[in-house]
Amino acid sequence: MIRRFKIALVPALAASLAACGGGDDRPAQGLAPTQTTTIGVNTYLWRAALDTLSFMPMGQVDSSGGVIVTDWYANPAAPTERMKLTVTILDSDLRADALRVAASRQLYNGSQWLEAPVQAATVQRLEELILTRAREIRRNTLVG
Repeated sequence: MIRRFKIALVPALAASLAACGGGDDRPAQGLAPTQTTTIGVNTYLWRAALDTLSFMPMGQVDSSGGVIVTDWYANPAAPTERMKLTVTILDSDLRADALRVAASRQLYNGSQWLEAPVQAATVQRLEELILTRAREIRRNTLVG
């Protein structure tokens, strides 16, 4: 009777242990890790934010604190409108909630600059562009 119990127990244990190591939820080999912090914040997000905002003049750039503040930028096609952005990287992981973009917008009325509302879609689109670029940088980073 004990022998039958042991014979029945071995396949059951083997099946349960096989379930512990399975699954394809592991990242593909060759991908760089999502967490890189050689500068104090996620390197991919940092580089992506700088790349995405490279057309704007930079006011303050703090890699250890993860803050980028641009100076006012006016598109030559719309000289009576200007934008100023603040990008904050909040985490060392490459995640959507590790990035925050804040925007200020002003319109020129002929004699002075006046505050104007920023559409939420503008900020969301900037966040998407930075995150997409960060993922692209990560994919292109070879693990050696």
